[in-house]
Amino acid sequence: MKDRTFHMIGNAHLDPVWLWQWQEGFQETKATFRSALDRMKEYDDFIFTCSSAAMFEWVEENEPEMFAEIKERIQEGRWRIVGGWWIQPDCNIPNGESFVRQGLYGQRYFQEKFGVTAKVGYNVDSFGHHGMLPQILKKSGMDSYVFMRPAPNEKGLPSRLFWWESDDGTRVMAFRIMQEYNSWGKELDRIVQRSKGEFKGNVNDLMIFYGVGNHGGGPTKENIESIYRLNQDDDLPNLEISTPEEYFEKMKSTKDLPVVHDDLQHHASGCYAAHSGVKQYNRKAENIVMTAEKYSALAFWLTGQPYPDEFKRAWKNILFNQFHDILAGTSIESAYEDARNLYGEAIAIADRALNNAVQSISWKIDIEQDERMKPIVVFNPHAWHIKVNVEIEIGGLKPTSVLVDDQGHAVPFQTVQSQATAGGRYRLNFLADLPAMGYRVYKLYTELSSTTPVGEAMNASQFSMENDRYRMEFDTKTGWINSLFDKRVLHEVFSGPAAKPVVIHDRTDTWSHDTLHFNNIAGEFKATKIYLAEHGPVKSVIRVKSEYDRSILIQDFTMYQEKDQIDVKVTVDWRERFKMLKLVFPINAIFRKQTYEIPYGSIEREHNGEEEPGQSWVDVTGVRPNHEGVYGLSLLNDAKYSYSIHNKELSLTVLRSPIYAHHDPLVPDEDGEYTFIDQGIQRFEYSLLPHEGSWEDAETPKRAAELNCKPISIIESFHKGLLPQTDSYVKVSADNVLVSTIKKAEDSEDLIIRCYETNKVAAEVEITLPKFNRSFKAAFKPSEIKTFRIQKNSDMPIRETNLIEWDE
Repeated sequence: MKDRTFHMIGNAHLDPVWLWQWQEGFQETKATFRSALDRMKEYDDFIFTCSSAAMFEWVEENEPEMFAEIKERIQEGRWRIVGGWWIQPDCNIPNGESFVRQGLYGQRYFQEKFGVTAKVGYNVDSFGHHGMLPQILKKSGMDSYVFMRPAPNEKGLPSRLFWWESDDGTRVMAFRIMQEYNSWGKELDRIVQRSKGEFKGNVNDLMIFYGVGNHGGGPTKENIESIYRLNQDDDLPNLEISTPEEYFEKMKSTKDLPVVHDDLQHHASGCYAAHSGVKQYNRKAENIVMTAEKYSALAFWLTGQPYPDEFKRAWKNILFNQFHDILAGTSIESAYEDARNLYGEAIAIADRALNNAVQSISWKIDIEQDERMKPIVVFNPHAWHIKVNVEIEIGGLKPTSVLVDDQGHAVPFQTVQSQATAGGRYRLNFLADLPAMGYRVYKLYTELSSTTPVGEAMNASQFSMENDRYRMEFDTKTGWINSLFDKRVLHEVFSGPAAKPVVIHDRTDTWSHDTLHFNNIAGEFKATKIYLAEHGPVKSVIRVKSEYDRSILIQDFTMYQEKDQIDVKVTVDWRERFKMLKLVFPINAIFRKQTYEIPYGSIEREHNGEEEPGQSWVDVTGVRPNHEGVYGLSLLNDAKYSYSIHNKELSLTVLRSPIYAHHDPLVPDEDGEYTFIDQGIQRFEYSLLPHEGSWEDAETPKRAAELNCKPISIIESFHKGLLPQTDSYVKVSADNVLVSTIKKAEDSEDLIIRCYETNKVAAEVEITLPKFNRSFKAAFKPSEIKTFRIQKNSDMPIRETNLIEWDE
């Protein structure tokens, strides 16, 4: 078999956090790196492969002498950098921009410290891989990819080696690791023997990974000696100490490799819902940091407000917490206290930066003096026009108060329950009509003789409410939605009880190994109280309080007078163990298709009831049962990532409660005491967006973004200024191209603007920055991500750049 070759990849799979906290991972990183350096002194041909910039930064800051030694070995070519990301993250749950930042900060770190960048993407232990990764990898400087999960029993692939293609047509060469990425002692012999039969077709080269791992360690003397010994056996392929980069370079000329156009799922499907807290921290941190960057960058150009250097620290915290065993919910309980603290630091950095940015702008707005008036400046974090719900705590409200916009037009408003129980504070609620990536000034007058309050409340009772578009009714006994009727097209949105809280038995481990379906129903929450909690000219809210055993669920269903979207605020006080909670929505449509948001894209999947990862929205669209038109429902949320669709039933997985870090086949001691995940109170929001036509017609990605990144409101004062009372800073001419990121460039005062196409349709767009006298056109392929560099000097051209901000 010497005409075939095993490329032997010396590596150390090192989880910086898992069954240990990061401090132990920190120490083990140093021990593992020291071991690899020692092996290089002992074996002249030994090569070590390593990923994850975060761990190199640990060594740089704590053991500079060893860091210098590593740098020498990298320059020598015996220590090889792969996976140019900050960490090996979960590859389903982070949003699209987080994957970009993994490469931005990882590749730039490797280039700055070692003068190299990774050419090979490397996530050997992540529990699944979303389908937009090929484009993100390629535009971050990597043209190949190594992974291990899902295993062959979890997803069939045509070959160990294949081209992996994303929706825009970008391809990277991908390799699924055989057997394992770890080896202990004599295991290397067994791995080599078992792998002989893996050669297929015209692929005569494969990779085998060796080295002690999980808690680090790396290649041992026994590993290396085994390679020498096994290479003497003529019945085995040639064993060559190699690197992934060398392997892929050799395989580039291989003809007729199959193409896989799909995401790579499923492994450990329980991880999409395990540990609601860390997943909610992640969503919140991503959104607030991205919002703060947008307005910090605009304020930097507009008012001279300094752009914070701290954003890099905020992102490093987020990226580290996206490590697959942290964000997947599979680490020990104490690890989540550490994760909370890192997310908290990131959010605090963003809060300060956002406040400084928007207040530097609002302070320069020309606002006339009027002692009867309180000006409220509302900022839109999105580069499209929005009409969204705004709630703001305020004092001095009177029965004669009137709210007007910047043009003096009266705006409907109401008061809702204040966050303060002390007197003198109110919570003002209104719908704000905001220009793209800009702001509008609203004015609350204590009295205004020429203007009177406007708006009338919709029809609402204890069990139903109705606006011009929908009538919504609740079952008086269960509290479930009994009817959501679209009056425009005479269509019932649901085919049965909806928003039904179903409790499911779940005895699986933290990962839910070898489990794809959760359908062993234990019971349902039933209503104990239903009542009209809020009612006014802006919205009405029906509150449904339900109970199951010792657990309590409160859902506040909000219908707006002027919006065709129903928002739901949820509070869960969960006291169950070995159980899961789903909210179930049976969709009244035939010939359905199911679409899930994935990072910077979307994917259609079967309605087979399997637990699936998704981002902030999922959609079921089909044909109305009378065959008179296309109709669907988008389900949006601000904190969840796990869904299932079985036939007509769309389910949002709210939570599951396994034991922390419980891994099959270990069986919990029936008499033991354990800590269970997701006990206690959590809050999140979801929205129901029924729509005629497709989710593309309904602009579902925009509505989901609006739910996740809400407007920023400031109570201002009177002052002269050069800025108008409404303004807009970034606009895009096409509805299917969204601006996701505006930031200062890493290496200059330029602006970086990132956009992506949402509907899998090519688009010619014009992007305008009216305040800065800039406008440019761009062509997007379906699902393409594009990054633009706008130089501060308006005479200089606007250039497209890659995801790590290096011109190609």
